[in-house]
Amino acid sequence: MAETALGHADRTASQQPGLRGIAADWSSDQRAFKNVSWGKAMMWIFLLSDTFIFGCFLLSYMTARMSTTVPWPNPSEVFALHLFGRDIPLILIAIMTFVLISSSGTMAMAVNFGYRHDRRKTAVLMLLTAALGATFVSMQAFEWTKLITEGVRPWANPWGAAQFGSSFFMITGFHGTHVTIGVIFLLVTARKVWRGDYEAGARGFFTSRRGQYENVEIMGLYWHFVDLVWVFIFAFFYLW
Repeated sequence: MAETALGHADRTASQQPGLRGIAADWSSDQRAFKNVSWGKAMMWIFLLSDTFIFGCFLLSYMTARMSTTVPWPNPSEVFALHLFGRDIPLILIAIMTFVLISSSGTMAMAVNFGYRHDRRKTAVLMLLTAALGATFVSMQAFEWTKLITEGVRPWANPWGAAQFGSSFFMITGFHGTHVTIGVIFLLVTARKVWRGDYEAGARGFFTSRRGQYENVEIMGLYWHFVDLVWVFIFAFFYLW
């Protein structure tokens, strides 16, 4: 009965003439894709557009690397850390990858507990995901500082092709920005889950239908995408 009434209300709003009808249609959170809400559909569209951007970055990187006649710096040497009296190649990158992949697991568990309406566990797991994301960004900042100290710039570096620096800062910087934004939104959403805003249907930013945890699932989509992109960056930039 409630769904019938809600559907009637949506149809009435969308049948308004002119611009009022368009505004009512876009703001009423109608399910344009059968069982997918507007919020989830918009996130999928955003992720699709972001896929093109990251794809262009990686294609540009591969083009620059294969077309340059100057030797490309060896990632195993450039990204090595001097520990215990010797250089360990890619140790920091391996830890960063482990941390980010682990955060994808905690995010998946948060979404699962969100489906079960377990506010406390959902919020705690989202906070843990945010902490892992912040740890990743902190290690990336350390990596940037180390390379800048060693003379890497967007236009030059001490080891070979000048395009190395610009590719590194552009790709990892763009990805790191995504992780940072994700951490901020995770904290905001976790706070709303902890307060019970979704159970009460509280109004404000990042709201959801009463009793629904769609925003947690949408955050999960974004976070898994960020993790997946890192896998490609790791494979193409650090292992190639």
